[in-house]
Amino acid sequence: MTNNDQTTPRTLRYRTIFLSDVHLGTPDCKISEVNDFLRRTRCEKLVLNGDIIDSWHLRRKPYHWSTAHTRFVRLVLRKMEKEQTEIVYLRGNHDDELRRFMPLRFARLQIANEHVHETPRGRYLVLHGDVFDQVTTNWRWLSVIGAVGYDQLLRLNRVWNWWRRLRGKEYFSLSKAIKARVKQAVSFAGRYEDQLRDLARHKGACGIICGHIHTPADKMIEGIHYLNSGDWVESRTAIVEHLDRRMEVIRYEDFLAAAGAPPTRRLAGKPELAVPRVGG
Repeated sequence: MTNNDQTTPRTLRYRTIFLSDVHLGTPDCKISEVNDFLRRTRCEKLVLNGDIIDSWHLRRKPYHWSTAHTRFVRLVLRKMEKEQTEIVYLRGNHDDELRRFMPLRFARLQIANEHVHETPRGRYLVLHGDVFDQVTTNWRWLSVIGAVGYDQLLRLNRVWNWWRRLRGKEYFSLSKAIKARVKQAVSFAGRYEDQLRDLARHKGACGIICGHIHTPADKMIEGIHYLNSGDWVESRTAIVEHLDRRMEVIRYEDFLAAAGAPPTRRLAGKPELAVPRVGG
């Protein structure tokens, strides 16, 4: 082993971190990666933007909750208690049990539907985004059926990549490739982004930060800065606000490189942008 391989990745500091769609309690949650990301970052504010815990999956048996999933919760609590980090937990559709506690503000913890993030450029409206998913909002039973189908697709994805690893090939998101060919999913993403743009404009915000559709994005839409944090099921992405107030969508692979992790620590292949999870 070389000296480079023995190098310990350094801790990276940000002003704010936005995470969404971790889906704790599911077998496809990239729990090792997201825990590593939390361990090696420091921030003034951590926004958990919905679908952190997948209560839909936890209601079904068998569910998947390991000590690593509990460790995620402890890492968040440690940030709040030991690192003086402000925690903002926004409700998603998969953790909608939070409704009964909202709004709640206690010490450095806030639970709400949406949040306004102030920057020198202007205000960013932060929300999960499921309010603009008609399936999730109006036909929840159909959305649950869709979630079951998505879980089956991810199970197929695990088997596919197990076979690829045996052949020495890199990770390939079969589920992403299949969904990319579904025109309804692609058109849904466009409508979703346009609706969020309109909401930000209506509320006088310069930008919108969301999740829900598992599609990381950083772009301008008719003068509105649209940011989507992606997910920790396929994309392994987050939004970070740097100390100089720049906003960026960061991939786990790029995070490891910035932290100085040795090549042997990095996962093979960069995760590609996920396609929309309709009814996610």
